Amino acid sequence: MFPPEMSVDEAVDRAVALAEGAGRTVLGIAGAPGAGKSTLARRIVVAVDDALGSGTAVQVPMDGFHLSNQALDSLGRHDRKGAIDTFDGDGYVALVRRLVTADEPVVWAPDFDRRVDEPVAGSIPVPTAARLVVSEGNYLLDDSEPWAALRELFTETWFCTVDDTVRVDRLVGRHMRHGRDHEAARSWAVEVDGVNAARVQTTVIRASRTVRT
Repeated sequence: MFPPEMSVDEAVDRAVALAEGAGRTVLGIAGAPGAGKSTLARRIVVAVDDALGSGTAVQVPMDGFHLSNQALDSLGRHDRKGAIDTFDGDGYVALVRRLVTADEPVVWAPDFDRRVDEPVAGSIPVPTAARLVVSEGNYLLDDSEPWAALRELFTETWFCTVDDTVRVDRLVGRHMRHGRDHEAARSWAVEVDGVNAARVQTTVIRASRTVRT
């Protein structure tokens, strides 16, 4: 059965309600490359902080667990960066477990710097007081190991859906902003991101809800 769909506004309202509950909520936002996951996560964090106080919500991207470019070169995987085996999946699952447990004064999470196309360790502080942690990424609903463990860790996992033409156009623009010419940007969006998108799309049936972005 296909998960129920929400608008972006409905998703934001639900996130605020989750943050108002008892204890910590760890919300996963999945979706294909270019589906609007990070944009939705940022909007949720701003809305929750506006409603409940600054620092109530924190965004922790799965992209912080990209393998470094040097590691990808040594593994021969740099030409398909973004595929599931170009991430430290075990490290990400371990971090989500720590975020769910919430028994440390602060958990330092990695971020991803698109300007240099590299992960940056110890960039995002998540204090115990944070009520809502929003983590977004492509493979949060994948059923392979170690990713399959995530489904039981997240309070809810939402899946961003968008028209494929819009999604590809977003990716082309993103790749051009980070140095590729139009031809190279479109080639990567279709041939590399497209393969990953096809894998991610099959996981939508495991989502708690979908969000039309």
